[in-house]
Amino acid sequence: MKIVMTLLVRDEQDILRENLDFHLSRGVDFIIVTDNLSRDSTPAILDEYRRRGVVRVLHEPQDDYMQTAWVTRMARLAATEHCADWVINSDADEFWFPDIPGASLKDVFASSAAAMAAVSVERVNFPVVPTSLPLSAPFFERLTLRDTQSIQAVGKPLPPKVAHRANPLIEVAQGNHAVRCDGAVVDCGAVPLTILHFPIRSYAQFHNKIQLGGAAYARNTKLRPSVGATWRILYQALLDGRLPEEFRRLNPDDGEVDAQVSSGRLQHDVRLRDALRLIRESSGRLQ
Repeated sequence: MKIVMTLLVRDEQDILRENLDFHLSRGVDFIIVTDNLSRDSTPAILDEYRRRGVVRVLHEPQDDYMQTAWVTRMARLAATEHCADWVINSDADEFWFPDIPGASLKDVFASSAAAMAAVSVERVNFPVVPTSLPLSAPFFERLTLRDTQSIQAVGKPLPPKVAHRANPLIEVAQGNHAVRCDGAVVDCGAVPLTILHFPIRSYAQFHNKIQLGGAAYARNTKLRPSVGATWRILYQALLDGRLPEEFRRLNPDDGEVDAQVSSGRLQHDVRLRDALRLIRESSGRLQ
């Protein structure tokens, strides 16, 4: 079995290396990445993995967040040029974690029914919480509380993401929440996977993400205004000077953390931290 992951990235230097290392260690064989106008060290990180032969990098110069076209292109390349059996369409802040201890992604997908053409995988958020660690510490060391009632910024339940059997005719919906073939939505089954989601790692990263992504959605004349609603709402908050308020609303303060841990809303979860520590130790990258 060959698993190919697709990633659409923009200014992901604080999380990209961890994402690549984690998935390559868990059974992903190859990763196709589209870099959409990154200005930080993202291109240099990608080039390092490209030279290792585990990443293919595409460059997308458009600035209108046509995610469905860009991810569909990668997903089809995975089928036609990289001999994938399964394709995981992911974001840099998502970590596809097997629910079975010791299982790899290959184990999980190999256990799926032969008739299953796609799978839907739930996501859980890890909010930014007060900690004694400095902001310069890796995100996976600082963010170790999982939200058991993960919601979007607009207050709706966090939607799942979809992985699929490789297909040269596949079309990936905006947001990677569904796939279509010949115009019909592909039915999804379930597998023992959970996506650990780290959409906000610091205020600076959050501001940059909304500024770039929100502006890209705003200039897109092809997508319906309802598409990308969370991005659009947060971008308007940025324009109105309310983004710090939204950051505080989406991330609990000291008192809220204690109460939410006591109620079970937040639960300690160090699975990713421990996995990435082991990867760093084995590679000699301890910093």
